[in-house]
Amino acid sequence: MIPKIILGKGPHATRRTIGYLFGKGRANEHVDPHLVASWNDFAPDPGRNPHRDPKEVEAQLVAQLDQPVKMLGHKAPQYTVWHCPVRAAPEDPILTDAQWADIARRIVAAAGIAPEGDTEACRWVAVRHADDHIHIAATLVRQDGRRPQRDYDQRAVQREARQIEVDYGLRRLKPGDGTAAKRPTSKEHFKAKRLGQEAATRDVLRQRVRRAVAAAADETEFFALLEATGVTVRLKRGPSGDTLGCNFALPGDTNDKGEPVFYSGSTLAPDLSLPQIRQRLATTSPEPVTARPGNPWHQATAATERIPHHLTHGDDPTGQGQLVALGAALDLLPVTAPAALKAELEQAAAVFERATRSRIAADLDSTRVLRRSVQAIWKDPTRHGDGAGLAMLLDVALTAVAYAMHWHRIRQHAQQEAAAEQALVHLQVAYAQVAEPVLVGLASRAPSPQTKRRFAHHLHEAVPEHAERVLADSAWDALATVLAEAEAAGHNPATVLDQALSQRTLDDAHSPARALTWRIRRLAERHAPGPQAEAARARSVTPRQAAPVQPGAAPPAPQPPPGRRR
Repeated sequence: MIPKIILGKGPHATRRTIGYLFGKGRANEHVDPHLVASWNDFAPDPGRNPHRDPKEVEAQLVAQLDQPVKMLGHKAPQYTVWHCPVRAAPEDPILTDAQWADIARRIVAAAGIAPEGDTEACRWVAVRHADDHIHIAATLVRQDGRRPQRDYDQRAVQREARQIEVDYGLRRLKPGDGTAAKRPTSKEHFKAKRLGQEAATRDVLRQRVRRAVAAAADETEFFALLEATGVTVRLKRGPSGDTLGCNFALPGDTNDKGEPVFYSGSTLAPDLSLPQIRQRLATTSPEPVTARPGNPWHQATAATERIPHHLTHGDDPTGQGQLVALGAALDLLPVTAPAALKAELEQAAAVFERATRSRIAADLDSTRVLRRSVQAIWKDPTRHGDGAGLAMLLDVALTAVAYAMHWHRIRQHAQQEAAAEQALVHLQVAYAQVAEPVLVGLASRAPSPQTKRRFAHHLHEAVPEHAERVLADSAWDALATVLAEAEAAGHNPATVLDQALSQRTLDDAHSPARALTWRIRRLAERHAPGPQAEAARARSVTPRQAAPVQPGAAPPAPQPPPGRRR
């Protein structure tokens, strides 16, 4: 259940609010508007008074609501109307008028508008014009002429809404920490529908600004990318001429004067103010030491594979920084993905956005490689045309998102945990779609039975506890193919297999052969060690001992939390 408080000011604020609530709505969406409750339980109802002109009854209701305000004259407060829509979730049962009336009384009591038993409290009404929500409208002067005690009313109303969900068996929303992005209003939704937009302007702008931040190497490129995606930018400058902030608008989204409707970055999301954007861009600005040349898909995969280690062994700012970088990677993946995957990846990025913010300040210093490699992918996504690069990145991203869910859970970040869990579902669907054809292609090039038996022998020696699972896995032929390709490139298959096994346990892997396939695919593209290096390694490592991780490889990660099954 979602309550939202809106304040109204001006001499006609009450009349405007009541006129809207009993009107047809902006898109004729108001059906049978009527009162379900009021401060005295017998206020005039413009929607249910067949013997009088509704406009006359409406004027009478406005006059009664406004009476305490008018009594104060010029001493009346600046804001005179308290308006709170309360909406149930789509899957909730349809509540009766009596149930909505009870909910309205509980909301105004929690907010301090009309405490239970207070006969001198503010005047208010609850109007219902749809199955799934009501609107509560109150005037902000008590009947004894005093102001209501409504300190922190938004928090109090949210707390009461959580209890109402329990009492009525409704969908239970997660408590927040004040870092969520602002939701589009009903007015914004209806406007988007009139303009033929699939989403409200606020949501469209937030997605485009986030993508521009993820893709840009500096501030100049950030603004250029926004212009290229059709976003109008208006800079706010100080007396010195320095840029202090920026506002964003979409073409065609105008007010009643025909002027563009601008949104400041901070109203799109708390981390999209210009200072926050500049801080993010600083992690990808050119430096004397840049990321090593190589396959950007593999670099991004290796950096993402290290995220669980940072989340379990790093401090909170480092962990938060890793989640910011992971969110940026997910923001750009839909742009680089095949058309069939875009919808799922866009949904994953949209919901995981909530998991990238908390009250913990992010340390972004350790995220440079991931951000730069994902930017390189964005600039040239066809580097791995067979989809293997995307499949490998999604494979480790699934584990990283599962760790993110666990990281937020132990810190009691309920909304962020739920967001990561939702993102995991979308990523699993996308991963299954992209991985299957790649694995089928690899399996079609499987080596001879004799070679496969030799690889199976290496497997039994290296990891006897998982060998039978791997050999029975449907991805075994694909794994044998990448081992053969690694051998052809000059690698020792047993050594590569040991290195792949040392990167992370197979205990959590739903498909251990598939997990090993992606790891060996990456390892095989590295420079093969010479004979002397191989001989030295053979002298120092026993067959059952894990090989050390090569420079740049992910450190061994701890046991993943429940929920991640590949």
